[in-house]
Amino acid sequence: MQRRIAILGAAGRDFHNFNVCFRQDRESRVVAFTAAQIPDISGRRYPPELSGPLYPDGIPIVPEEQLEQLIVKEKVDTAVLSYSDLSHNQVMDLASRAIAAGCDFLLLGADRTMLQSRRPVVSICAVRTGCGKTPVSRRVVELLKEMGARPVVVRHPMPYGDLARQACQRFAAFADLDKHECTIEEREEYEPHLRDGTVVYAGVDYKNILDEAEKEAGVIVWDGGNNDTPFFHSDLEIVVADPHRAGHELLYHPGEVNFLRAGVIVINKVDSALEADVETIRRDARERNPKARVIETFSRISVDHPERLRGARVLVIEDGPTLTHGQMAYGAGVVAARQAGVAEQVDPRPYAVGSLREVFAHFTRIGLLLPAMGYGKKQLAELEETIRRTPCDAVVVATPIDLARIIQISQPVVRVTYGVVERSALTLSQVIREFAAQHPWSGR
Repeated sequence: MQRRIAILGAAGRDFHNFNVCFRQDRESRVVAFTAAQIPDISGRRYPPELSGPLYPDGIPIVPEEQLEQLIVKEKVDTAVLSYSDLSHNQVMDLASRAIAAGCDFLLLGADRTMLQSRRPVVSICAVRTGCGKTPVSRRVVELLKEMGARPVVVRHPMPYGDLARQACQRFAAFADLDKHECTIEEREEYEPHLRDGTVVYAGVDYKNILDEAEKEAGVIVWDGGNNDTPFFHSDLEIVVADPHRAGHELLYHPGEVNFLRAGVIVINKVDSALEADVETIRRDARERNPKARVIETFSRISVDHPERLRGARVLVIEDGPTLTHGQMAYGAGVVAARQAGVAEQVDPRPYAVGSLREVFAHFTRIGLLLPAMGYGKKQLAELEETIRRTPCDAVVVATPIDLARIIQISQPVVRVTYGVVERSALTLSQVIREFAAQHPWSGR
């Protein structure tokens, strides 16, 4: 008899797990995906163009709140957890709900879901959302280029639109972001690489994506999402940890998996963290993953118009997912504002409109920050209106993108950017040189 499967996801890892483990498995029948974390991703179907001949009508995507009803109605045998950045308590809460409703609860092994590349692969993952993967990824790409390699970045999926059209996406210029109707979250991850002249692939069908990327890459750089594990078998696994959330490397799934698998652990933001918190991660690395080599890095913050900040009343906008399911209380924008001597951070909550009011109501710890939410034209308009209504002298934009390119901001804008600078004896340069020496054909 076929086992009836429900895949619990958030529009990314769930589709990949289906493609790799279940799409051609005649002994299993996936009856539905559930959706969480991201607004407006339920109510769709995984299309037949991607689900394959065993699923000619596609597969429905339903809200995770309906999990118990789904298990009973569809006689689900197994619920498969397939999304990231959940506390261990949240994982077991989902397991308890599934088991109480009458089915098994399954976590797939990391290796089972990985594809094998014909090129060398460096993966950059993290223990939580918002640790600073993208600056580390950009530094790795920069080093590979200096050593004569041809790196191509493959990014963790964020398919929130037309899934069939998003099966395999290639980004080589800013115009491609508009062509693919990218959300703010997608732009935040792709735009920094594009500014550096690096080609980025993403989408839904990662076997197809890998095949296309390999045609122009000497080496694949996997730029992970949230705290998810890589989709490709990696020759070098770099994992970023955040001392502002010290201890979380052992408390969140699958971030702890990354921490235990890592060949290199990068402790980022050590310049703005307490030494005791940095030491917590060092100790956890020694005790839980003694084979890992540890690099410590500053998060180098740059401000384009610091003169606009001193003594000013400012609205600070930070990366959305980092503030929401990443649970960060602040980011680079707040650090930059404090260093520049602002007079006040203006509270945007009284001025929020539409879905942004709901974001603040759900994520109460956000406080005096505006998350850069933009998962569609309507939410982008609500973000624009919230900024317009907020009385301030300047808007501090600390997302990785030029937000003023996609919405109108009437107040003066101060952009905050950030990169990584190593402070430890071991450096990324040394690690990448060793990697290149082991894979001399990666430059071809």
